[in-house]
Amino acid sequence: MLDTSSQTPLQSAAPHMQRVRGRALVVMGVNGLKDLHQSGSAKAMLPRVHTTVPEVVFLNTSGGLTAGDQLDYTLEVEAGAALVGTTQTAERAYASVAHGADADVSVRLIAGAGARLDWLPQETILFEKARLNRRTCAQIAGDAQFTCVESLILGRAAMGETLQTLHLRDRREIRRAGRLEFLDPLEIDAALLAARDHAVTLNGARAVATIGMFAPGAEALADLVKQTAQEGVSAGVSGWNGKLVIRAMAPDGYPLRRYVARVLNQIRGVDLPRVWQM
Repeated sequence: MLDTSSQTPLQSAAPHMQRVRGRALVVMGVNGLKDLHQSGSAKAMLPRVHTTVPEVVFLNTSGGLTAGDQLDYTLEVEAGAALVGTTQTAERAYASVAHGADADVSVRLIAGAGARLDWLPQETILFEKARLNRRTCAQIAGDAQFTCVESLILGRAAMGETLQTLHLRDRREIRRAGRLEFLDPLEIDAALLAARDHAVTLNGARAVATIGMFAPGAEALADLVKQTAQEGVSAGVSGWNGKLVIRAMAPDGYPLRRYVARVLNQIRGVDLPRVWQM
């Protein structure tokens, strides 16, 4: 008889799940690209553009995020230069195993004196049981211009998805000349989703976005943005002390995307990157 007592059954071994690891960094100067790094599943593409402002398009080649994945993006624009950063498509956060680790995304943005930096990623689509921890930190000079947007889609309406369980922690931090200018922590979990129809939570919305511009005189654009309307979208606009902040929500991602695009075109004065074409 074959003695198998010393053998370890394959069935008892916990499966080793492959995890995403990626890092991409771009530094742009007044005379062009100064530094470029990309590793793992994080890629940085510099498409040919017909404007004087270069674009960087980040891409996660894994196709989405799940438990334990890690992505790290850095964009730096040096003094006097300009740069637009975006993503090749919507990011997707998929289901994680019960009590599993969060997918972790870190975004670091730097704008030097007199620089202009636009951080315009496309939407993040959250799926049932997703776990995502994202931190976006911007450091800008006192006279720099910084524009940013973050949009979240809580399940795809066209697929009949209604999320019941997920855990999102999304933190935005902006410092101007070393001073904390804007802090925007957001957390969505099962308890909030259960109360999604309440007026003080999501008010029934499935898609939400935050748009910000931080530059001397940015508050003067508030009246212009308040005149912008999109059917199905409710929005609030605030402008003060060199800051312009817009909060918007909608029952579906498409009307919100149209509103966000219109507002960004207005406040930036130029068209969005081509990957944003609808």
